[in-house]
Amino acid sequence: MSQPTFKQKLRYSFDNFMARGGSSIFTIIIIAFLIGYLIIGLIRTAIIAGGAGTGDHHEGFFHQIYIAFLQMTAPGNMNQDINSSPLLKIATIMAGLFGIILFSALIGFITTSLRAKLDELRKGRSKVIENEHTLILGWNEQRVVEIIRELVLANESEDNPAVVILADKEKEEMDDFLALTIPDTDNTRVVTRSGITSSQANLKTVSAARCRSAIILASASDEASKRDKAKSDAHSIKTILALTTTRGDDNELNIVAELFDKHHHEIIQHYSPHPIGVANANEILAKIIVQTSRSIGLSVVYGEILSFDGCEMYFCDGDWGEVTFGDAQFYFPDGVPMGIATADGELLVNPPIDTKLKEGDEILILAEDDSTIEFLAEPVAVANDRPLLPGRLKQTVENELIIGWNKKGHIIVEEYAEYVLEGSTIHIVVDSPTQATQDEIAALDAKLQSINITLIDEDPLQTETLMASEPSKRDNVIILNGGDDKIGNAGESDAQTILILLLLRKIFEQHPDETINTRLITEVMDSSNQNLISRAGVKDFIISNRFISMLIAQMSEEARIKDVYDILFKEDGSEIYLKPLSLYFETIPDNMTFADCMRIAQKREEVCLGVKIKADEMNKDRNFGVKLIPEKSTTYSFKPDDCLVVLSEDET
Repeated sequence: MSQPTFKQKLRYSFDNFMARGGSSIFTIIIIAFLIGYLIIGLIRTAIIAGGAGTGDHHEGFFHQIYIAFLQMTAPGNMNQDINSSPLLKIATIMAGLFGIILFSALIGFITTSLRAKLDELRKGRSKVIENEHTLILGWNEQRVVEIIRELVLANESEDNPAVVILADKEKEEMDDFLALTIPDTDNTRVVTRSGITSSQANLKTVSAARCRSAIILASASDEASKRDKAKSDAHSIKTILALTTTRGDDNELNIVAELFDKHHHEIIQHYSPHPIGVANANEILAKIIVQTSRSIGLSVVYGEILSFDGCEMYFCDGDWGEVTFGDAQFYFPDGVPMGIATADGELLVNPPIDTKLKEGDEILILAEDDSTIEFLAEPVAVANDRPLLPGRLKQTVENELIIGWNKKGHIIVEEYAEYVLEGSTIHIVVDSPTQATQDEIAALDAKLQSINITLIDEDPLQTETLMASEPSKRDNVIILNGGDDKIGNAGESDAQTILILLLLRKIFEQHPDETINTRLITEVMDSSNQNLISRAGVKDFIISNRFISMLIAQMSEEARIKDVYDILFKEDGSEIYLKPLSLYFETIPDNMTFADCMRIAQKREEVCLGVKIKADEMNKDRNFGVKLIPEKSTTYSFKPDDCLVVLSEDET
């Protein structure tokens, strides 16, 4: 093989030098300028030294290179040689042309470099210098918007807070979307970066080692196939491993992840040194739907508790002395204690009122803000000791109707089996159900012996189908969004839901006497459809994406909140109910304070969190009649069908 020539080697070295980028080009321009500057200065000196100049010119070398510099950098200085000899004018023209060419190249280089830098910044590759920020890994348009809105509310009292998003998406596209959907983020800065969330290099770019909490979003939707969900879980697990490696074992991080398979959570939690909270959207939403069907107005309560815009749940410590849990409820000007986080790590929601608070215990309290929580030495209000009406609400056999079917369906049916009496029935209306749906419902019917489950293969968009299912005679009518996975997107799904609601409203108007006790609950995907749903006469609805996003945001701020919701969403623990005043009093007192409501609820081993005024349950401006944690001295004139919002072991 022949050896490369000197020319080839020189060309190779030059190519490598130029491949370094902008610095090489800048170096070449500067060297060319200096060489040209020196040559022209020498030419001018030689011309004048040879007697070809004029008497107006000094013959010193340094003076000539100074003149050459002026002519190269500003061609207007060429007029200094307007009366000079032809040879000197040639040197002057050379200086001017050479200067124009080099400075044009320099300007072009600077412009190109700036454009390249801007393009690089638009791609989101630069390092983020933040500390104690919330890190969102992944991208889901509806989920991201709701989470950021909640974090903005949570950060209102913070100093210069930041939310950083890392996703496998163009930075410019993310920025444009966020600017359109969330134009005002108050004092919270939202920073986006483009990259692979499971890459340690990209995680270092977004300062993952210094973030306060991390939210890992699923790459698949709640209604995706098992294969897509498995791929999403695999990617989330890989991201968690990369995040924990970048973070280190000693620097604990609160991680919230969307995982679809419980076993995947158990596996990753076993190997992760950091606590990982998992939000399973379908399971949580299904349980909220069932609980909402037990108490009209409960979705409003959860909507306020889950959001940072309103009252929230906090853990707070204090010097409790010898106070009991029941008495402690009256020692807070703002807020109502819901439970105790004991010093040994046990979480008690709605413990017995005579439970004594001990040193190291924390109170779980529902309050407007953590800055307003204060434990006083004396009670803020004294409650009247009113007699409690004996007895409990008698349960009856129920008749439920579910319209549509999706991946939450089987969880809803199994949850109902935990609440209703034996002999209750559930009718499920689905338009042309798939074989998988038929098999799933048949398996539920065989498994749940205490209730009777019937599948009706009819189109719920037809009035005749709804009339035949006798919705006005049902205890609960639940409309599941995206029935049987046939709906392409949230907009179509909500449009179908609204149409079914309008048809049901017409049927209910035709049978007003029969629908007094029928509760209508539906699921909404897009929060912008809230007003349309309200106009359709629905007393309870949940906004799927918003509820889950709010829960994820809360978990990112306080990891233990997930433990609280795990208890509240279980049938065998304390849950939130709305119970009529007629359950507590034979005759409703003319005037009652909220402190009186709290005391009467304690006699039923309950915690009163608020009230609901029946007359306002369709009034959006009055929060559909729900008022949580009012001042304890607030006085009400209740009617028998007004309700208390309570933490209770059961609905009776």
